[in-house]
Amino acid sequence: MNTTKLRCMINVNQSNVSRRMLVELGLGGCILPAACVLLVAGMANAETKRTFEADVRPILKSHCFHCHGEEAKTEGRLDVRLVRLLVAGGESGPAVVAGKAGESYLIERLESGEMPPGEKKVSAEELRVVREWINQGARTARPEPASADQLAFTAEERAFWSFQPVVSPPVPTVIAADRVRTPVDAFVLERLEREGLRNEPKANALLNGEPLGFSPDADKRTLIRRAYFDLLGLPPSPEDVDAFLADDDPQAWSHLLDRLLDSDHYGERWARHWLDVAGYADSDGYSEKDRVRESAWKYRDYVIRSLNADKPFDQFLVEQLAGDELVARPYRNLSDADKDRLIATGFLRNGPDGTGDRAVDQDVARNEVVADTINIVSTSLLGLSVGCARCHNHRFDPITHVDYHRIRAIFEPAYDWKNWLAPEDRRLSLWSDSERQLAEQVDAELAQAADERNEQLKQHRSEVLDLELARLPAEVKAKADIIRDAVLNRSSRDRTPEQAAILKKYPKLNVGIGTLAQAYKERYQKELADYNDRVAKITARRPKDNFVRALFEPPGKAPITHLFRRGSHTQPAEEVLPGELSVLTRRDVSAVPANDLELETTGRRLAYARHLTNGRHALTGRVLVNRIWLHHFGRGIVGTPSDFGSQGDRPTHPALLDWLADHFVNSGWRLKAFHKLLMMSTVYRQSSKRTETLDAIDPDNLLLGRMNLRRLDAESIRDTVLAVSGNLNAMLYGPPMPVTADGVGQVVIGTPKNDREGRVIALKGNAAFRRSIYVQARRTLKLGMLAAFDAPTMTPNCQQRNSSTVASQSLLFMNNAELLRQSELFAERVVKDAGNDVAAQVRHAWRLALASEPTSEQIKRSVAFLGVQMKLAEQRISELTPEETKKVRFADQPEKQALATFCQFLLSNNAFLYVD
Repeated sequence: MNTTKLRCMINVNQSNVSRRMLVELGLGGCILPAACVLLVAGMANAETKRTFEADVRPILKSHCFHCHGEEAKTEGRLDVRLVRLLVAGGESGPAVVAGKAGESYLIERLESGEMPPGEKKVSAEELRVVREWINQGARTARPEPASADQLAFTAEERAFWSFQPVVSPPVPTVIAADRVRTPVDAFVLERLEREGLRNEPKANALLNGEPLGFSPDADKRTLIRRAYFDLLGLPPSPEDVDAFLADDDPQAWSHLLDRLLDSDHYGERWARHWLDVAGYADSDGYSEKDRVRESAWKYRDYVIRSLNADKPFDQFLVEQLAGDELVARPYRNLSDADKDRLIATGFLRNGPDGTGDRAVDQDVARNEVVADTINIVSTSLLGLSVGCARCHNHRFDPITHVDYHRIRAIFEPAYDWKNWLAPEDRRLSLWSDSERQLAEQVDAELAQAADERNEQLKQHRSEVLDLELARLPAEVKAKADIIRDAVLNRSSRDRTPEQAAILKKYPKLNVGIGTLAQAYKERYQKELADYNDRVAKITARRPKDNFVRALFEPPGKAPITHLFRRGSHTQPAEEVLPGELSVLTRRDVSAVPANDLELETTGRRLAYARHLTNGRHALTGRVLVNRIWLHHFGRGIVGTPSDFGSQGDRPTHPALLDWLADHFVNSGWRLKAFHKLLMMSTVYRQSSKRTETLDAIDPDNLLLGRMNLRRLDAESIRDTVLAVSGNLNAMLYGPPMPVTADGVGQVVIGTPKNDREGRVIALKGNAAFRRSIYVQARRTLKLGMLAAFDAPTMTPNCQQRNSSTVASQSLLFMNNAELLRQSELFAERVVKDAGNDVAAQVRHAWRLALASEPTSEQIKRSVAFLGVQMKLAEQRISELTPEETKKVRFADQPEKQALATFCQFLLSNNAFLYVD
């Protein structure tokens, strides 16, 4: 037998049985002779015994439990949740005959496709598993409980990897220790060395007899651009690049990371990532009205401020889940910290909310707000689709229908659907007492000014009315009091029939403001101007409204949470108390008490927030560090960042994930230090260059033998265009730039002019050139440029962005009016900086756009391209009429037109759009 040494690869998707056997035999990750590999494989196959709990129950749970066991009435009187119930059968007799799959009614129904009903059928592989289990005797792993209702989930489900406590594994020892810069490297390199294989038809042979290691480090130009986009979402300037290249200090990379982490732009960049999973939007959604949320942006600014201040992430989470329960009532004369705590609860107000639209079914809309909030919290913090248990037990994960309502009970005191507070009633004013007193004083002065103005106008109208009455017959004058009362004291709806008849016959008696404006034009205009000036001066003293969208509980009011059968609020059942998912807790312990006697409110959200951030939670730390890893490497250690359940991806480096989670928590939940830990590693600093060897071994780069090539996200593309053209407005914080649809349906920045042409009022100066995080996030109106590059729609949140490559993106760079404008501004900047030397212009534009140095050949070809473009520009201008020429930018400067085309080419280049 051939004794060529083979690598024994233990894949994360390999069965638990074979993995366990290899470890028990001391063979996990070792190099084995081929005979040993065959022996171990044979032993594994010999021991592949099916059990109901491990193999069959998950299939039936997914397809059958809903109709055959979980509902009060079981279809065909067949309960499939226990083996003895399957053997006992239902109306059609036994469903399973142990040892005889061919005689089992269950197999007959599954094979025929009649069951389960609907489009989703049992797969061929699932059917094979069920057959094998029956033929092997329909075994159970352990004695079954007395009742199926006692078995919410099995020991196998409870033992799933993500529900286990986080442990801090030892940092592994590796062969290529000289490539280890941080513990992160050791974990990744150990896996690379263990699984350094090439995919060949015959066998998995070692690569030249040596384990595979990391790719070489990327060059400094690549690294600085990578770091800038990762931490700031903006490109480095040519000066930044030159300074880094010239810095020979061994700590130059570390110092660069420190400078970037200290930048205010860091908070803007990383806030965008959090706002995605938080479901942040500046409008309500739900219905077509999509009402604008006037003060939602304050939550966005809170996130940016918190990240820039490196607020510990546990504190950051607690404030968002329960900031109101950390602030003493009444919410008056608050410190900046307390204001932030209230603003932070905007996290729980981010979901779509149709309860401000009276045209919708309010009970449905209210319960959808609660459901969307639970979805946002669970996908962002737990990495589980808890919402799938809203109507029934989760089909795949150990999350029960009761569990869902236990989570609901945590939030229902603040979102009491039977005593609902409309969106406008959930606003909190952050005015101090002095501001409130000043506002009341100003309002009183404004009311007095309005009363005086109305009295003045009434007097003028009376004078005009007397003049009009003097012209009428005596019988009309005799009714002067009736007429005066009708004109000066009553609205048209309140007038008597007699008054209405007189005024209809003598319309000039109906003296209004319009009459004064015409009859006493000069005096009226002067008095109006004086009044407006007075009002403006009074109003200028009034403090600006300072409302925030917060979530808070009315003290002393804790509604009872009922389990909703089939998820319907019209079918309330038993009371449910608040609590954690039962798979994560002991049955006799509640992580969330129903009431905190030390608080005016129930304290449920505060207790839950502290439970999630106590450092011992199985999911929170893993989910958070996986998301951070995702944004640095393009893919999470778990490839499904919001699904750590059975249908999600398994971690490619489970030990590393646990080590990172433990390290993050025990290092004070400090995000900036965690960034630096990852970015100082060799893993992060690798080249992204693909090789045949790497592609053969690991085509999807799951083992991280190189860096991933990543496309810029939508916001970074727009922000970088603005930065390169020299027009980026770096102002921090504040209300968003409004968006609207123009005359052709494109969503642009500006406000509608409300004319038939659909024209748009542009923002003044460079107000429209702020970073994209400040673009109004309307659920029904997404800025065109951002939409083309996969900016998410919040329904209710974005768990992971797509990164598509479609033709419309190229067309946008070719034809979009704003891109063309920025290309022209880019060209003007280049001329201003580099002068009229064409080669110098090419070099400077290249460095600005791509952060790289063009070769002499690239400069030569670019200069030739500019020459051709200049001739084409001259020809186009010569064919235009004088009127058309006036509308062309650089009409008398064909060289600038050519340069603008070259700048447009650079902006649409893959080297601009991708980070390697």
